[in-house]
Amino acid sequence: MRHSVVDYMNIVGEEVIVSIYKLAGKLYNRSMVHINSTYYGGGVAEMLSSLIPLLNDVGISAGWRILKGSPDFFEITKKFHNALQGDSLNLTDNKKRLYLQTNEDFSTYTHIDHDMVIIHDPQPLPLIKFYHKKEPWIWRCHVDLSNPNPDLWNFLKRFIIRYEKVIVSSEQYKKPDLPVEQRIFFPVIDPLSPKNRELPQSVIDSHLRKFKIPTDKPILLQISRFDKWKDPLGVLEVFQKVKQEVDCRLILCGSMATDDPEGWQIYQKVLNRAKPYLDNRDVILITAENHVLVNVLQRSAAVVIQKSVKEGFGLTVTEALWKEKPVVASNVGGIPLQITDGQTGFLFDPMDYDGFARKIVEILNNPDMGREVGSRGKELVREKFLITRLIIDYLHLMDELLNRC
Repeated sequence: MRHSVVDYMNIVGEEVIVSIYKLAGKLYNRSMVHINSTYYGGGVAEMLSSLIPLLNDVGISAGWRILKGSPDFFEITKKFHNALQGDSLNLTDNKKRLYLQTNEDFSTYTHIDHDMVIIHDPQPLPLIKFYHKKEPWIWRCHVDLSNPNPDLWNFLKRFIIRYEKVIVSSEQYKKPDLPVEQRIFFPVIDPLSPKNRELPQSVIDSHLRKFKIPTDKPILLQISRFDKWKDPLGVLEVFQKVKQEVDCRLILCGSMATDDPEGWQIYQKVLNRAKPYLDNRDVILITAENHVLVNVLQRSAAVVIQKSVKEGFGLTVTEALWKEKPVVASNVGGIPLQITDGQTGFLFDPMDYDGFARKIVEILNNPDMGREVGSRGKELVREKFLITRLIIDYLHLMDELLNRC
């Protein structure tokens, strides 16, 4: 079902909706196009799935294009993604050549005739080199840039400096060596999407039966791609510690994005480590791309975990807070923008396995504390991290760049 901006009025209030229409009224018939590397799997695709139709709903001509690439290209850009978050990288001429060639090939059959272009993440970053630029181009980087690999950063900067602005998710990701204006747009969730809308108990029960998920024990849950930065193996260790104190069940659920070739390798490592718990379903691994299922799992969980080692923002945290769940998470990246320790959730160093386990046990033994924290978390999300706020961010940016003369 396609939603209109007015459908969000009961969630965010009339003033927010009116402000969106007023901003859009200055931009009728203006156009923008967003370009990323996948239609599904991950927060960027989910945000664009909601953002694009809603921008069109208020009178902006908004488009969405997907960069096409070979498996070799996505293997390289996954290495780039990891290196932007601090990994080492052997940046060979062959890697650079394939990276640039894929973007140049895409430019030969993809026309851009819009008033503003937004490029998401490193995969399509060099596209700007292969077009006759006649409109503002914006680079929206969703990953943690606090400590990028120097060789890769110096290579990518040659393209970044061609952009009018760079948008990141946190103040700590701004780069002082980058002579381009840098803005902060917090990522958001769509409260009316299948992943976040309210669900009747009958739908919850049917999905739990369909995926053979017992409800006889409290559920610990992490929703994340099977990615080393999300530390699913560490989550298993925390679960083992908790289980010594409270009988519980762990669910790890993450879809496999088309631009992440490492996912199945990480999944296999987790599967091997979890084998002792699989037969009695005390550990359940799910790779289905099913947003309603994610919604069901988050609403059924006793505790939601986000044990990331690096995290650009952590929309799975946002989703859980919106569902009023107690979240125990790593104090990294964009997570502390959403969680004030002890107020809207609980934060620990990602290597503090004992701290994670102790807090989870405490919540399981004191559900009222979890409900109180979860309630405060939902109100924070309503105020700062819903799709209507991102619409306003982009409308303000369009107004600034296109109506400045």
